[in-house]
Amino acid sequence: MSVLSMYQDNMSQDMNTDRDNGSEASTRPAEECSFDPAATLPDVATNGNGKPKANHCSIIMGGVLNNPSLTFNDGVRTIDYVLVWEAGKVDATTPQAIEQRRIFEENLENEGLQLEREAPKELHGLNFTKIHAPYSVLRDYSEILKLRMPMKECSKIRKGGRTNAILNAAMYMSKFSALKDVHEKTNSLVDKMDACWEQFMAKIRVDPDLFPERKHRLTAIYSKDKEYLFDTTAECFWTPSIRSRIVQFILDRKKFSSASNDDFAFGITRLISNSTYSAAYPLHDGDLKTPGSMRHLLYTEWASVSKCIKYQPLDYVKDYFGVKIGLYFAWLGFYTHMLIPASIVGLICVIYSASTVYSNQPSEQVCNYNSSIKMCPLCDYFCDYWDLKDTCLQSRITYLFDNSTTVFFAIFMSFWAACFLELWKRYSAEMTHRWDLTGFDVYEEHPRPQYLARLAHVKRTQLNVVTGEREPMVPFWRMRLPATLMSFSVVALLVLLALATVLGVVLYRMSLLGATILRHNSNVLITYNPIMFTTATAACINLVLICLLNYIYQYLAEWLTEKELLRTQTEFDDSLTLKIYLLQFVNYYASIFYIAFFKGKYVGRPGDYVRFFGHRQEECAPGGCFLELSIQLAIIMVGKQFINTIVEMLMPYLLKWLYIIRTIGRKNTIKSPLQWVKDFKLVDFGNMGLFPEYLEMVLQYGFVTIFVSAFPLAPLFALINNVLEMRLDAKKFLSCYRRPVPQRVNDIGVWYRILDSIGKLSVITNGFIIAFTSDFIPRLVYQFAMESNLNNYVNYTLADFNISVIEYKPLKSTYKEEMCSYPGYWYYKQGDDYERSNWYWHVMGARLAFIVVFENVVALVMIIVRWAIPDMSGELRDRIRREAYVINSFILDETRSRSLGSTRQGTSCRAGPTGPGGPAGGDTGEGGDGGAGEEITDSNWNHIASLSGSDFDLAAHGEHQDIADLGKHVVSKHSFNENEPGPAHV
Repeated sequence: MSVLSMYQDNMSQDMNTDRDNGSEASTRPAEECSFDPAATLPDVATNGNGKPKANHCSIIMGGVLNNPSLTFNDGVRTIDYVLVWEAGKVDATTPQAIEQRRIFEENLENEGLQLEREAPKELHGLNFTKIHAPYSVLRDYSEILKLRMPMKECSKIRKGGRTNAILNAAMYMSKFSALKDVHEKTNSLVDKMDACWEQFMAKIRVDPDLFPERKHRLTAIYSKDKEYLFDTTAECFWTPSIRSRIVQFILDRKKFSSASNDDFAFGITRLISNSTYSAAYPLHDGDLKTPGSMRHLLYTEWASVSKCIKYQPLDYVKDYFGVKIGLYFAWLGFYTHMLIPASIVGLICVIYSASTVYSNQPSEQVCNYNSSIKMCPLCDYFCDYWDLKDTCLQSRITYLFDNSTTVFFAIFMSFWAACFLELWKRYSAEMTHRWDLTGFDVYEEHPRPQYLARLAHVKRTQLNVVTGEREPMVPFWRMRLPATLMSFSVVALLVLLALATVLGVVLYRMSLLGATILRHNSNVLITYNPIMFTTATAACINLVLICLLNYIYQYLAEWLTEKELLRTQTEFDDSLTLKIYLLQFVNYYASIFYIAFFKGKYVGRPGDYVRFFGHRQEECAPGGCFLELSIQLAIIMVGKQFINTIVEMLMPYLLKWLYIIRTIGRKNTIKSPLQWVKDFKLVDFGNMGLFPEYLEMVLQYGFVTIFVSAFPLAPLFALINNVLEMRLDAKKFLSCYRRPVPQRVNDIGVWYRILDSIGKLSVITNGFIIAFTSDFIPRLVYQFAMESNLNNYVNYTLADFNISVIEYKPLKSTYKEEMCSYPGYWYYKQGDDYERSNWYWHVMGARLAFIVVFENVVALVMIIVRWAIPDMSGELRDRIRREAYVINSFILDETRSRSLGSTRQGTSCRAGPTGPGGPAGGDTGEGGDGGAGEEITDSNWNHIASLSGSDFDLAAHGEHQDIADLGKHVVSKHSFNENEPGPAHV
């Protein structure tokens, strides 16, 4: 699914860099660039009602312009961040806390931030410090953070491509009247089908009136020295997300102590952990019920369940929440779309199985089994001999999931998993390019405040060669090694605890099968299908234990990861993610692996049972454990999704209620129309806000891929859940949580490696399930070696044993025969000895051969799929190269014209005054007369034009070794007047 397919009319603009209103197919020469003051203003086009038509910029800034509580008391300066402390909290009113706040806020003001303090009496001692980042701070830190900012528009920046060629050819050929006649005489059925398709797609695409398509602007790394390249006067140049990110960067690094020996007393996170402050957060841009804000628009048009069939406005989600959350919803939407074909194929397989269930010969043979020899008892003492036809219903249900379509669907899902990951990489490349993250690298992170706090007593430090700062050195033998060993030991203990719960459920099933109440129950289903009853109840118990253990695992994993003394937030998040996923993997999948690969495989035979704690192991039904595996999968997967959905929706409201009670007490209330007060009552998003969302989806992905051969309806249930999950998550983020600080990421991180590992594991598990758990291979061998059909197949899978070999005979049995049947391939040797028949080894050889063939064929095809689907489309690669070329040419033209003192304004677009004193003025700085240009030769410019992207960025900023003297030809000092008013609300 292409990103641009969310909008209806994008064909002609697909390869257009600046997305202007001109036709790409036009063959007129490109216009020269000239300054137009109206070009920097928002689009003033009107809709059908005559009202101004909203554009991307006006929607982003709509909340700031329409909500007075988002600005200082002067009504101009925006509130970019809020700090809160409570006068009623003892830790916040100590002399040390007061001094820390004073020093910290003083350092913020020295950095250039502007503060405004409020302490309304009706808010029960809550003190708010509002922060505004002025224009000078935004300029400085945009350069420090190396933000990619939009450049000025220029109508001469056009580019050709495959789309242009097609459109040009179409317009050229349409000039011939003969071709027009052919088109008019074309069968109208095709036109009607196209019209119906467009009408259908219009209902699921993003509404361009509510969410106008974002104009794709060329971007470059911001530099104050090259500010004439950027459209800084645009209203949404520094969006609220960028402003809050810059303020957060400053808050994380300012000191709150004047002591010279306390190098680690910095960061708002540590102040909050010390209760000096209670909260720090950026503001939502309005209320949920107040029109005009982006929050209200997203809440009504994106977070509504009634909009579940429509595409997501991902550009606006990214602009509001940042790239990290936007990429999560992009991945979730892509995953949900990919589930559609898997759900359809799985549903078709089940429908085919249901339609042929009564024509299945093995199940019909079970239902019509009339032998006088009964089946051997399932347990000691209390279990009697039983008729095989009692499992008629069970055998028919087993056929729904264990038939010839099982192998096909397992192979299909293996290919689906490979295609999903490859297509996601391709889609992710398009998203990162659209969101200006192509080539983005995470820069060296600073230490976590918690890490520094735990090492505050460590005197030994070391120099960080990247940041140039001295950091504490973790003692290996005294701190690092004990923490690592403890973490490893506790995780191993928790894994054993999860396995112990599985063992407990197994013992429950073993004991319940032998219970007298099960044999004397009046319910026919329980009496004649004890295995189905015990499997269903055991799966429900297992689900409850899983949910209880999840909370224990979450708490212990966070505590252990904190003890490991991981330096950066990325290292901490990755370690915690792997730790919790390992525990959750064992917790959720252990019982399923047991049923799939161990149950009924090592139980022995009558007279020689393999006993566990003195009791017989539980056995599979004559048709195998496939039905029990399907029941276990269905209950755990569907039940988990249902419980998680309820908990996810109720937990934020519960946390919000508890937070307010803890802050102001049960009898007091906070009622205020001010946005910075309303947001204080919401739940903090935190660094791990997306972790439970990803974890839930990745665990679901495991059910969809690892065990899908036993439950073909898993993709369908996952699809239904995810359609609701997207909207419920959106509603939760908008209504229950404070607005998170935007974070830049270029992928989904460690989760992709986990998904890739699950895809590879799924090939192995599905192969073994089909070979050893399913009855597919024995039926295939029987048809190939014995008969072309499955007549007499059930009798062939049963072996007769003399009841004299049974150790513990039923206490109350009326069975008078000397033999009983038992599933398996055995034959009588001599005396009381039985051994495996030759047919058993034939079937075992066929099982192993199938695994080898299945694994290699699927792996080979997956390799071909990954080779055939490149990580980036050729069109996108050409577009990136073309844009890099256009950006470099534009920067060269602007820099050269300014260095030469040229007055040819037609070669560049200016977003400000062209005279001296304007940001893009023609003054060339020191020695700015035209003579300076004589030092620049054509070879210098040719050399610059031949540089790679990274070298060109250095060259454009005057840092390349070969053209280090380029800076003296460029404006070295801006004539920007700090007293001159900047853009509105800046």
